[in-house]
Amino acid sequence: MASDYISRLFGTSPVRPIQEHFAQATACAMELVPFFEAVTAGDWERAAGVRQRIIELEHAADELKRELRLALPSGLLMPVSRSDVLDLLSMQDSIANQAKDISGLVTGRRMQIPPPMSEAYQDFLRCSLRAVSQAEKSVGELDELFESGFRGKEVDVVMAMTEELDRIEKEADDKQVDLRSRLFQIERDLPPVDVMFLYQIIDWTGELGDLAHRVGSRLHLLIAK
Repeated sequence: MASDYISRLFGTSPVRPIQEHFAQATACAMELVPFFEAVTAGDWERAAGVRQRIIELEHAADELKRELRLALPSGLLMPVSRSDVLDLLSMQDSIANQAKDISGLVTGRRMQIPPPMSEAYQDFLRCSLRAVSQAEKSVGELDELFESGFRGKEVDVVMAMTEELDRIEKEADDKQVDLRSRLFQIERDLPPVDVMFLYQIIDWTGELGDLAHRVGSRLHLLIAK
């Protein structure tokens, strides 16, 4: 059939599966808010329940990733290259993986953020998650970009969204510096092993914003090509 031939030649647009995957990855990361609320309250049973939701969402994101990789056409006539799509998918997937790793470390060691920096950490976490949410919104515009051939007003819309993502990620970086400074001021009063893992949690939380920023940078590259 001619229509089947054209479909095979041009490939199926990967936009919707990419957006669905990022929605799953974002939902996974957002569970860190109730997770740390439970941790702060010392409610480890509730924290374990949220941790289980994080695992399930991460597994669902993994399944979507596998399906997309298998279905993604290898032809050269997609609006963007297959490697660009796979890079974007990998960055999105890393967000879900990071959320699972954070919750796993905290649960495994029964870690709690010290009270003098607990509120600042929650603020930092929410800022990093705003970056993730903003990146998801930007990817949500991909279908419009595909339809416009990566030209016109839609490019300006996405560029504005990624610029806002830059601003949020910079805010998260500033909060991370402040949080590390707070920990430095009290680290002598804490067990050295706890201090080491607290710095790791701070770094991993910051990585959520960094990964979101990389998604925005990838969109910039797609637009520029």
